[in-house]
Amino acid sequence: MNKAVNKFVEYKNILIDLIKLSLPILGGNISHILIGITDTAVAGRYSTTALGAISVASAIIMTVTVGAIGLILSVSPVIANYRGQRIPTKKYFKTTILFSLIVSVPFFFITEIMIKNLGILGLSAELLEPVKQYMEICAWSIFPVALFVSLKEFLQAYEKVMIANVVMLVMVLINFVLDIALTFGINIFSFKIEGMGLVGLSYATLLSKILSAVLIVLYCIPLFKTAFKSGKEYIKELFKVGAPISASIFFEFLGFNLTAVLIGKFSAVYAAVHNIILCIANFTFMIVLSVANAASIKVGFYNGKKDKQNIIKYSISNIAVTLCICFVTFNILFFFSDKVISVFSSDAEVINLSKNILKFAMAFLFFDGIQGACVGILKGLKDTKIIMFTMLFVYLIIALPTGCYFAFKKGIVLEGFWFGLTLALFFASIITSSRVVYNIKKFK
Repeated sequence: MNKAVNKFVEYKNILIDLIKLSLPILGGNISHILIGITDTAVAGRYSTTALGAISVASAIIMTVTVGAIGLILSVSPVIANYRGQRIPTKKYFKTTILFSLIVSVPFFFITEIMIKNLGILGLSAELLEPVKQYMEICAWSIFPVALFVSLKEFLQAYEKVMIANVVMLVMVLINFVLDIALTFGINIFSFKIEGMGLVGLSYATLLSKILSAVLIVLYCIPLFKTAFKSGKEYIKELFKVGAPISASIFFEFLGFNLTAVLIGKFSAVYAAVHNIILCIANFTFMIVLSVANAASIKVGFYNGKKDKQNIIKYSISNIAVTLCICFVTFNILFFFSDKVISVFSSDAEVINLSKNILKFAMAFLFFDGIQGACVGILKGLKDTKIIMFTMLFVYLIIALPTGCYFAFKKGIVLEGFWFGLTLALFFASIITSSRVVYNIKKFK
């Protein structure tokens, strides 16, 4: 009896520890979504052309930027593993900043090449120039974004998750003020700024990214006193762990974007429904991702210590919390589907179609949750190649071909594509969970 009680108390403390670590990360993830919503809302208020332009431009820039971010996401699991091995890690602080610069430069030039060749995308004449204007300014944001993410990851490895995510929350408000001021202009007392339209919106985005990087750098000033360590082996380790993460994010991003494009070929209503369901799924996944990130730090630390028991405990707790989140979401969507969908649209056709797709989204959320939790564990174990191959397989080999078969051959569009996505995440959850079990079994 006492043994069972002690076990319960132990797991309760681990769950509390995991949730406490994940809550600030969740705040940062939600802030990122809110900044995107703010930019979209302000652009829509300015003009339809501006809204269309930032939608296209942001999609292109983000497709490139996720490659850089994916590489930098290796910082926290690698540093956490080093800490577990009792290797001094603060000496790698300046090397981490250097790594963010090394990663940023090639992706910046890729963006510049894409700007110069926008014509091959076949954009309408009214969108081509605005998209180009927005991208020319926002392309520079990759440097402060990479710096911010690298420092956030470095701090997360020490379980210092509050500051970076507080900065993100503050940036929601600052970004909104800058959006309004630079897009529409302001005239308060003797202080006046002329509105610059879409150009102003792009400068607001760039300034927000720079300011967030400056704020986190100011917090990290004490760390600049540490001696510089070239850390060639450290950088090699970052690329080794980060390259598969970068590729996996790219394949996932590509899979969802291609699905959206293909659905858009059939009907604007279908595209609207797809976006609504995706928004609901993304919001839930942000919660799961926050817990998974917290778990990757803990698992990474205990992996470095070769502490199998704590790796198992935090892995089980991670999956348990994730399943609880998915279960709560499932019930909300099941009992309050009308209310949830009506937040996004009042169109009766859109609401009815969205309700039909929700049954796939509910299953999708469970499978996505499990694979998200397992990916967090695998990052902590530094076993990331499997993640890359899994994302390539499930999105490009299962999701897209299955969706296309039902849509183009059978005329079942939304249900077909979402069945493909659900099937893909089902396989992803099996592959990643099997890999976690394999890693733990072979752990000495």
